[in-house]
Amino acid sequence: MNSRIHVVRPREMTPEDLARWDELQAMAPGPAAANPFMSAYFARAVDRTRPDTRVAVVRRDGEPVAYFPYQRGRFGHGTALGMGVSDHQGAVVHPRENPDPKHLLEVCSLNSWEFNHLGGEQRLFIPHATGRFTSPVIDLTPGFAHYEAQLRSRSRSFLKGARAQERRLSRHLGPVRLVHDDRDPDALSTLLAWKSAHYRRTGRRDPFAQPWIDQLVRHLATGTHPECRGVLSVLYAGERPVAAHFGLRSRTVFCCWFPSYDRALATYSPGRILFLHMIEAAAASGIQLFDFGRGDAAYKDSFKTGHVSVHEGVLRRATPGAALHWARREPVRAAHRVVRRHPGLRSAVLRTMSAVGALRDR
Repeated sequence: MNSRIHVVRPREMTPEDLARWDELQAMAPGPAAANPFMSAYFARAVDRTRPDTRVAVVRRDGEPVAYFPYQRGRFGHGTALGMGVSDHQGAVVHPRENPDPKHLLEVCSLNSWEFNHLGGEQRLFIPHATGRFTSPVIDLTPGFAHYEAQLRSRSRSFLKGARAQERRLSRHLGPVRLVHDDRDPDALSTLLAWKSAHYRRTGRRDPFAQPWIDQLVRHLATGTHPECRGVLSVLYAGERPVAAHFGLRSRTVFCCWFPSYDRALATYSPGRILFLHMIEAAAASGIQLFDFGRGDAAYKDSFKTGHVSVHEGVLRRATPGAALHWARREPVRAAHRVVRRHPGLRSAVLRTMSAVGALRDR
């Protein structure tokens, strides 16, 4: 059988390619494979803001059998699509196909390909992973009532406390309500301002300072495709927005992305109230898997019913460019691994970042 690989920009894919991508994604094992970050429509959205976006289309006997989206940087260094903001990465491949990943990189003129949220179903690239992480999730297949009963039996005080805070907030500002798919651009701007302030306050890099990320989020907020659609959820108390979240959804998977809240109302735990309402609304809209994304947070542990795995690592070819990439990146990656493995050191780093953030706000 004859196999060919053709590299295009996502915007150049035909309607037949888009339909075939959807078909191949539906064949992948596990509910997490339906993640909106793996959709062709996320690739096309990134392509609007990143001119280095490419897709390698693998065809066998003329039929597409794999789609490999990536960003191509300097010196042939490639990264996963939307790396820095994408929470599920990899290629969409027919279950019976097994392309050689290093040959794929060669055709794409890449010396290396780096990932940090590789999906657990990505059999082509997992052998090249150097770290495995958990992404907390909620299984909503049985429905919200079943989940709420689970939550009550596991942590009655957590649920009871959240409901009590909601009543307090209602008495203070007015009835609490959720707009689960708020299309108001001003509401989105409010959320992004809250989130940027949070990044600065905690000493972290503000992703919205990068124009392509800000443009990507605002573009996705206007999308309507069922396999990758931005959803802005805003919690109001009376007429005042008190917490909000912007994420992506497919038909069955909801991905948390950017949550934040009005810091002046922190004593009411508005974020916890927001997530309870969001989870209920997601279940009612057909979501089966609610994915919080990689990262440690107490609220994720309180809400989750399980987890899926994501991986980080680098696939390299035996080239001088790949050696250069190793020399530049590996010391940084090694330092990150040391910090993650030592809780005391990690706490010290977070305290330092917060102190830097406090100086920024002065």
